[in-house]
Amino acid sequence: MTFASLGLSEDIVRAVTERGYTEPTPIQLQAIPVVLAGNDLLAGAQTGTGKTAGFVLPILQRLSEKLVKGPSEGRPPIRTLILTPTRELAAQVEESVQHYGKYLKLNSMVMFGGVNINPQIQRLRSRVDILVATPGRLLDHVQQKTVDLSQIQILVLDEADRMLDMGFIRDIKRVMALIPKKRQTLLFSATFSNEIKTLAETLLNQPVTIEVARRNQTAELISQKAYAVDRARKRELLTHLIKENNWFQVLVFTRTKHAANHLAENLVKDGIPSMAIHGNKSQAARTRALKEFKGGSLQVLVATDIAARGIDISELPYVVNFELPNVAEDYVHRIGRTGRAGSVGEAVSLVCIDEDKLLTAIERLTKTQLDTIVLPGFEPDPSIKAEPILNGSQRGNAPRRDGHGGRSSGKPAGATGGARPAAKPAARAPALNRTGGRNR
Repeated sequence: MTFASLGLSEDIVRAVTERGYTEPTPIQLQAIPVVLAGNDLLAGAQTGTGKTAGFVLPILQRLSEKLVKGPSEGRPPIRTLILTPTRELAAQVEESVQHYGKYLKLNSMVMFGGVNINPQIQRLRSRVDILVATPGRLLDHVQQKTVDLSQIQILVLDEADRMLDMGFIRDIKRVMALIPKKRQTLLFSATFSNEIKTLAETLLNQPVTIEVARRNQTAELISQKAYAVDRARKRELLTHLIKENNWFQVLVFTRTKHAANHLAENLVKDGIPSMAIHGNKSQAARTRALKEFKGGSLQVLVATDIAARGIDISELPYVVNFELPNVAEDYVHRIGRTGRAGSVGEAVSLVCIDEDKLLTAIERLTKTQLDTIVLPGFEPDPSIKAEPILNGSQRGNAPRRDGHGGRSSGKPAGATGGARPAAKPAARAPALNRTGGRNR
């Protein structure tokens, strides 16, 4: 099956081919005909399945078939609105619109918060066929009467589950009240939770439902492994793995913004170019970090779950869970950023005794038992006892006075501590006792 056989024009197929794609992915095979037929769509698809092209390509086709000239006074209306939960995802989607629509007479723009609104206002004064936006900034423009949504023909809610998680449901409903009831609506979500089903019932009209790569499945091309390590030595182990294996383009996940900042700063001290990306960073800083990471000059990008949503890098080789997520489904989202489009990826988790239950929940959800490794020189201390994970963070950034969680050397936790004996080949961890790690 080719893109041309799905009903896409020669100009669109040409642009797709130039991006290196020749065969549609499963989500594209199912979604493109549905969208071209004008039907509403409820699609279950995770990051990395090609879902963005699954709606961008047919939208470009539909709009190019019905080019709208501007009235005698004014400009043509905005006809497609694509809502995304994060700035990064909005930028990624609009970039795809530009790439795939490069040979079409269609114009697009992206709007999100964290940057000056005036250039966006200026851009809205010219022709915009496709608008990609985050809900908050879109409503800022609505309030200032700088955007007109009254002629929207196609609405896309991308990563709707994450928008609900981030508390955008009221904003979404406010936007719905501003666009025509007679429209085509496409809703994409990684999960089909009860909340998503309820939202779909209120927004969609007799939708076609498709689902690709169910939420509890992980890509077959992703190699998954876990290293058992004390909480206070995770940074040291991560530095060792990156340097020993010469890893580049490593996406590392932490639970909190503070942990992301702390880890990135200390990796830099270890001689590894690193930056953190999270909601407290300015848009300029986030854009720069992503650009350097994609370009290869930034070796490690440390991110929180929400900030990483929308990071779309083809053939990303390494994802590291420096801290396991509190919600098992987020593990699937995290590692789904590698092993894409037929490329092989590696997902590594650094697991301390505090996270044993989190790892068990992940294995239960994914129906996969992770290979657990103890690296010589980094064996967990069996005297350390599990501690609760409070507010998403772990203790252990500094040694405790009673010695638990700290290092026997008395050096600050996370310090590299100078040269260590050369590590022997990694050995798979045996069933560990309850004070030292896993107990199977």
